[in-house]
Amino acid sequence: MAGEEAGPLPPPGAVAWRLARNPQVGDAESFETCWHRFLETVDSARVRALVLGAGAYGTDADGDGDGPAGTAGRLVAAADRLTGLEALYLADLGHEEGELSWIVQGDVTPILSAYPHLRELGVRGSGGGFEGAPGLRLGPLRHEHLRVLRLENRGLPGEVARGLAASDLPGLRHLDLWLGEEEYGRTTTLADLAPLLDGDRLPALRHLGLQNCEIDDEIAAALASAPVVARLTSLHLSLGTLGDAGAEALLGGQPLTHLQELDLYHHFLSDPMMRRMREALEPFGVKVNLDGQEEADDDEPRYIAVGE
Repeated sequence: MAGEEAGPLPPPGAVAWRLARNPQVGDAESFETCWHRFLETVDSARVRALVLGAGAYGTDADGDGDGPAGTAGRLVAAADRLTGLEALYLADLGHEEGELSWIVQGDVTPILSAYPHLRELGVRGSGGGFEGAPGLRLGPLRHEHLRVLRLENRGLPGEVARGLAASDLPGLRHLDLWLGEEEYGRTTTLADLAPLLDGDRLPALRHLGLQNCEIDDEIAAALASAPVVARLTSLHLSLGTLGDAGAEALLGGQPLTHLQELDLYHHFLSDPMMRRMREALEPFGVKVNLDGQEEADDDEPRYIAVGE
């Protein structure tokens, strides 16, 4: 909703509203202007889905944006108006607006606390830097209604994984964590993920994605005996560096034949291992995604799919 509307607006609850600063208007269109015009024009109590883009969030590279703390404060202040909000996506910046590793984030815990009926939260980026922003932070907290959580980044801080593991999220069914690379801020370790994998947390979880990760073989080895896997209907290890050793661990561990889907898109498996994965799981009705095969080369490091 950047710039003047070209025609009648749709019903407030029928669409996801994307708010972003309009670069075509220059200084005349700040995100502050966009935000207040949205609240004044649309019946905010009936808005169900909200996407915040450029202006609400910026990057370390260009300094553009309101900063994560300012955006969080604006959302918290509007919680008594956005009473029907169910889905929120933070930092919908495309490649032309800012690389993934440049997107500045902050603490999203106050946002979740202000919207106790939120059902879905997506957050893009994890880095800090804007006016001292600490980078992505989360929890610990209790949230009874959250069903879907997606954290997309190139380096997941360990504090986030530990905060999530210490949170009480009884309704969470879908969790996607992009772990990223140590070079770009990943401090999350297997020890940080252990409470999520041992089955004591997240009782409603049915989908788990541990994606865009440089330590996929280690993750796969841990999942081979992780109690949480028995509850899942879908498991995603896509976008990462999975090789034959990780796939061997999965095949040699607990049964995966109860899954509806195993997504390994963007991997480094050999042709024989791909055949073994299909032969072991597809006869049981498991949809196995082995697209995006990359060439494994001992002389070249493996790489994640979503880098800069």
